[in-house]
Amino acid sequence: MNLRPVAIVYRKEWRDLLRDWRTVMSMIVVPVVIAPMIILGVLKIVNLTMKQESKVMLLGGDGSPQAVAALRRLNKFDLVPASPDYTNLISTKQIRAAVEIPSDFDAAVAQGRKTTIRIYTYDGEPKSMQAAGQLEEFFEHRRQEIVRSRLLERLLPETLVTPFEVKRSNVASPKQVTGVVVGMILPYLMIVMCLVGATYPAIDMTAGEKERGTLETLLSSPVARTHLVLGKGLVVLTASLATAALSFSSNGLALVFFRTSRFAKLPLALDPLALAGVCVVLIPLAIFLSSVTVTVGLFARSSREANTYLQPLLLLAIIPALLAALPGVDFNYGLAFIPVLNMSLLCKELLTGTCHWGHVLVVFGSMTVYAALAVAAAVALFKRESVLFRT
Repeated sequence: MNLRPVAIVYRKEWRDLLRDWRTVMSMIVVPVVIAPMIILGVLKIVNLTMKQESKVMLLGGDGSPQAVAALRRLNKFDLVPASPDYTNLISTKQIRAAVEIPSDFDAAVAQGRKTTIRIYTYDGEPKSMQAAGQLEEFFEHRRQEIVRSRLLERLLPETLVTPFEVKRSNVASPKQVTGVVVGMILPYLMIVMCLVGATYPAIDMTAGEKERGTLETLLSSPVARTHLVLGKGLVVLTASLATAALSFSSNGLALVFFRTSRFAKLPLALDPLALAGVCVVLIPLAIFLSSVTVTVGLFARSSREANTYLQPLLLLAIIPALLAALPGVDFNYGLAFIPVLNMSLLCKELLTGTCHWGHVLVVFGSMTVYAALAVAAAVALFKRESVLFRT
């Protein structure tokens, strides 16, 4: 095949595309500026929210000053006065939890009588569950201190009540731990950005040309239609890969900034070879998505109609990527032939260092076949004037 006409079409379409400010917005501004700002903003809001003191209502405790004073010294809660309407206040999220301390709690503890602390929560509400967990941790620690002091008074060892301990040890390397975390986010981000980067150029060079009336002029040029569609497809592919690469770079820098700032400490021990492998295996998927968007754009009568068709396609790409991030969803050869899902699972395996060559060959081979079929469909559709000029 003579590639010179393809290169000419590629340069022409790419030059026209870069003149449009909407291309710059979708391919550069959104992934480089807006997406990192959103991620950093969300992380900062979550961090600040988690640091806020939870409003907790203190019920009773009038005759137990020691327990109440210890709870106040914890400085994790904003203790509010008791109210008979505490259940409604918890349900409406005006307070996060309520703790009921018996009036004779201190005396019961001193005398060795059994007593009960009650914690009222809104099950399923994150902040309420966080406050309840902190309360339970406080009283558990206080109970251990009381037991320890009683054992010391009687000259008994602490092992009398704690005959053994259970400790958890991590055997995975920092790269594997980081790969698990990043492997749930990175494939999803790359897949979505590939599709977002391909959507506008594909629509503009297909349905957009129909609306502007320039498609007829292009078809009358001495260039084979196969070369025309391949040139357009390469432009869409370039925009798709460029958007994904820019998004990955900018979000990576944003996470590095977040890690080195005062807000949090995130592990960063990614394997460069694993990242390179992810970039390579995503190429067939990018070709597949770019060809599909071109095919949809060719079929549509207008840009508006093409956008309507491509919205479900975005959902079809997002849902498998999200499924791959769910706990317990591991790679198997049954899932290796499902587009998008197979790539997400393979990328997760590459980042964690648990990938096998058999998985790579099956996924890469199946996605290469899907990409070839999508390119063939776009070429076949471009040769049908009944589709190109349908009304």
